Amino acid sequence: MTLVAVSKTAPASRVRAAVAAGLTVLGENRVQEAAGKVPEVPGAIWHLVGPLQSNKARRAVELFDVIESVDSVELAVRLDRLAGEVRPGRPLPVLIQVNVDADAAKAGFAPADAWAAVEAVLALPNLRLDGLMTIGRLATSPEDARATFRELRELGLALRARYPGLGPELSMGMTDDYEVAVEEGATIVRVGRAIFGERPRIADPDAEQR
Repeated sequence: MTLVAVSKTAPASRVRAAVAAGLTVLGENRVQEAAGKVPEVPGAIWHLVGPLQSNKARRAVELFDVIESVDSVELAVRLDRLAGEVRPGRPLPVLIQVNVDADAAKAGFAPADAWAAVEAVLALPNLRLDGLMTIGRLATSPEDARATFRELRELGLALRARYPGLGPELSMGMTDDYEVAVEEGATIVRVGRAIFGERPRIADPDAEQR
């Protein structure tokens, strides 16, 4: 299992300390913040775990080793073209984001639409489709998120039966519910507050409390 230490709002000095302590897989929600941090933190593997606007796609391909939040075929096509330009011969690892709970506040494909999305992304030569990602429902108890994680796991099994090229990764679970996600088969968990502490309360419509 991979632990992605989500370093959103954490200063580069603290992130370097985390890397020195062995937390070498890091996550950021926003391309702009990552652009100022990635060059200051050597020796890390970077995941984009937040929403990606198409006008920031090139910078994302330049900065990140993995993009977990592919939420449209159009974005995937754009990333494929850019990856071919920025990193020729090295397919960019991506995950398809699935909005399991049909939550209007979250991005991602509906489970029924994930089939066509997987087929489309697998056809893109400069992307490597490593698996699926979801965000658990906002709930008072971590147990309430179990159904979301179980559904993503079952969807992944069904998709791989039809599309063997789909990788095995299931990115699900954050600070408040990662233990339940692991029980349901998570291979990647995205944990921020439990590692870097509470974040400043800054108005950010794209923010997710990891």
